[in-house]
Amino acid sequence: MTQPFVSGSLYRSHLWPGLRLELLEDRIQLHASMQLHTLSSAILPGGFSWANTMVNWHVPIHYHCDNPHEDLIRRCSGWGLLVEETVAFITAADLHQASVQEVEGDCFNLLACTTAGTRNAARAGVPRHTYSAYMPGTINTMLVIHGAMTESAMVNAVITATEAKAAALQDLGIMEHGTSHGATGTTTDAIAIGVSQQPMNGAVHAYAGAATTIGCAIGEAVYQSVLEAAGTPNHQS
Repeated sequence: MTQPFVSGSLYRSHLWPGLRLELLEDRIQLHASMQLHTLSSAILPGGFSWANTMVNWHVPIHYHCDNPHEDLIRRCSGWGLLVEETVAFITAADLHQASVQEVEGDCFNLLACTTAGTRNAARAGVPRHTYSAYMPGTINTMLVIHGAMTESAMVNAVITATEAKAAALQDLGIMEHGTSHGATGTTTDAIAIGVSQQPMNGAVHAYAGAATTIGCAIGEAVYQSVLEAAGTPNHQS
């Protein structure tokens, strides 16, 4: 496990040349030297796209905006980023406590970076008060994979990563706020997956469930990154 931003501001992947993470004044910025095929639940752009940059922007816990999508477009432009090549999140979690995990696998390499704030921890499937507007808090995960995957495998990877996140929170004993239920996430979690789509040894991964080599690696990396980020003292931003 590693938390590179506790004492530094730059992390370079040791498995993927040209991939780096930077802690800037108000954000973590991931940059790849190539375009990545992305699938995300991030505010900008969301869904499938192509990007070479991912941004996790820190905001105050009481941040409120009627149009966070437009807010992020303005911010990205101000940071000198090409909006059409950027995936962007919003979080109130402490960026210094981000956890980075890397795995070298069977015809793939991957990196997971998670920031975790659990003040609004929740258990899916339990009735609660709901909101129509976006509110920060959030466990955000950036998962980038050097290798090739089908789009259905990318969706499968989201499922596996979500299961791993829920398992980490259960093992940490994090409870839904105000109840005795074990939390499975927070009310505003997000994930982005970026894939180089460059086959290693000609392999294209068609599945990413827990029984596959790539799915198992995704689960382990996300589990460990959530465990470390959410398990760090004073993480409840």
